[in-house]
Amino acid sequence: MKKLGFIGAGNMAGALVKGLLETGRYRARDLWASDTEPKQLRRLARAYRVEAAPNNLALARGSAVVVLSVKPQVMGAVLADISPAVSRRQLFVSIAAGIPTARIEAGLGASARVVRVMPNTPALVGAGMTVVVRGRRATAADEKLVTALFGGVGDVVRVRDEGLMDVVTGLSGSGPAYVYRFAEGLIAGAVAEGLSAAVAHRLACQTIRGAAVMLQETGRSPEELRAMVTSPGGTTLAGLGALDAGGFIDTVAGAVTAATRRAHELGQG
Repeated sequence: MKKLGFIGAGNMAGALVKGLLETGRYRARDLWASDTEPKQLRRLARAYRVEAAPNNLALARGSAVVVLSVKPQVMGAVLADISPAVSRRQLFVSIAAGIPTARIEAGLGASARVVRVMPNTPALVGAGMTVVVRGRRATAADEKLVTALFGGVGDVVRVRDEGLMDVVTGLSGSGPAYVYRFAEGLIAGAVAEGLSAAVAHRLACQTIRGAAVMLQETGRSPEELRAMVTSPGGTTLAGLGALDAGGFIDTVAGAVTAATRRAHELGQG
């Protein structure tokens, strides 16, 4: 039996495989994957020298831990496909947005142990943010194992209330895309004022990175750090005025709300 199998060989599966191998928690021979898209499966297998399983059922039957790294829209079909292979010895880990553990447990059968996680795409560069919640049959040891798995690709937070997972999806799951959109605006504004796209991109990237490090390491609130940069009558105040005129904070908060609601809708099937 393989130690860990991935149903779905997309970007997040690749990020996890990379992180697990680099941290030394697993060897390539301990991992395998399945996917309905042969090209995607071959790419993952070649990149990390992991085995390609013949199908989802075979992978589920031969894995101690199964990571369900598939889109929410196909989760029902995947659960029906692998349910004959489920045993009490296995742990199932879902990264599908919006899908509650109860729905996965119902699809897999009475013996299934399920932990639900919401990672994000910076896991691809070892800077992910993952939130973990365990289903009703999963144990504290299961939760600890999953926390260690995802700790190889970034930071991990455990929560007890699964009802919070939709807003987690709206914030950290979808949040990188909001930051990328903000970066697009910074670059576009600088280019319009005469900077080259390459220089604007470099400045925007380091500015966002530096601001994030300041938030993490100083212990100060966003409001305090913003005030440190903002002088009366200065350039920053002029820029913030333009953001406020466009309803920047309400717009960003609205993005989190919209993504949260969509995660809930996905969970409803």
